[in-house]
Amino acid sequence: MIEDHIINKESNEQAVLVGLVTQQQSEAKCNEYLDELAFLADTAGAEPVKRFIQKLEYPNPRTYVGKGKLEEIKRYVEDHEVGLVIFDDDLSPKQVLNIERELQVKILDRTSLILDIFAKRAQTATARTQVELAQYQYLLPRLTRMWTHLERQRGGIGMRGPGETQIETDRRIILDKISRLKEELRHIDRQKSIQRKNRGKLTRVALVGYTNVGKSTIMNLLSKSDVFAENKLFATLDTTVRKVTIDNLPFLLTDTVGFIRKLPTHLVDSFKSTLDEVREADILVHVVDVSHPQFEEQIEVVDKTLRDICGKQEKPVIMVFNKIDAFTYTPKDPDDLTPSTRENIPLEDFERRWKAKTDGNCVFISAKERINIDALKQLLYEKAKQIHAERFPYNDFLYRKYDEDELL
Repeated sequence: MIEDHIINKESNEQAVLVGLVTQQQSEAKCNEYLDELAFLADTAGAEPVKRFIQKLEYPNPRTYVGKGKLEEIKRYVEDHEVGLVIFDDDLSPKQVLNIERELQVKILDRTSLILDIFAKRAQTATARTQVELAQYQYLLPRLTRMWTHLERQRGGIGMRGPGETQIETDRRIILDKISRLKEELRHIDRQKSIQRKNRGKLTRVALVGYTNVGKSTIMNLLSKSDVFAENKLFATLDTTVRKVTIDNLPFLLTDTVGFIRKLPTHLVDSFKSTLDEVREADILVHVVDVSHPQFEEQIEVVDKTLRDICGKQEKPVIMVFNKIDAFTYTPKDPDDLTPSTRENIPLEDFERRWKAKTDGNCVFISAKERINIDALKQLLYEKAKQIHAERFPYNDFLYRKYDEDELL
């Protein structure tokens, strides 16, 4: 059943994207979300060929979009033989059923698309178990529409078919699988907890940030490892831990799964054992793609997700603004008195603003071009050294920098 919802990556399906402009979401914001949805679709193996946007006060409870817009989508899908329509928001089971009946093509929402990518990217047994649990939790309330071929055609005595019985059977099977997967994850949690305890009192540093900001590339630079890195969303799904040493000071560096807007809640719950690495880290390195037009909004998304994961824990945070080599801006005309926007603010202004905002706990780098990597290492060294000194107050000599004259 799960396979029915996964994109056929062999055929590189053509897809139509659908979004709404509402009172809570402007047209600019809708287009921004659809840009991200297109990137998600491309990552999953689909080819976005058309966008449909409608202005509504709120999503239609039956079909998400209005009747006229749905007919317009249907005409396009039929004329161009498109087999997949992706909606930018989560759809209710009823909405999916109604839309499928009208369009007669495969329907995905944002959550099912992200789940498809996670299923594709999961490599370890832990990640696969977490993804499988999230998939079953997503499918459970949607079982009804998966058994439409067994629906009763007519009501009345003697006309009750096996459809309801089959749905109930499937529901029990899925609930049993969810229970088993949760028990497996509890076992994994215990194993991971023991592993973390066995690492001793080494300082733990976790790379966090929006998806596709360059965390894995930074991980490879600092740890001299070969973590998979690609210009795709969720290129890294499995948590990787490496021991890193800077100027004789050892610490553990963790690469974690990236965050994204509208991240499904049950995905966060399923990845609890992975996100425990973030919760138990001593230092968070928040990586930001400074070349992205909405990088400041992405920072807010990550901060909110971190608050959900870590609660009220106060952790030292180092802001790393990556991809400065790709940063572009257009200077304002001197006679232009309109407020400045992201597109016409130079990188130097952002750097001054964020250094003041973070009290100097930020650095602007390019991991790809290896620009300012030494500055990043120095900042990491200083933060890790503070924590190490607190844990080992009598072992400061080995991890303190000395002038040559002082050592003689």
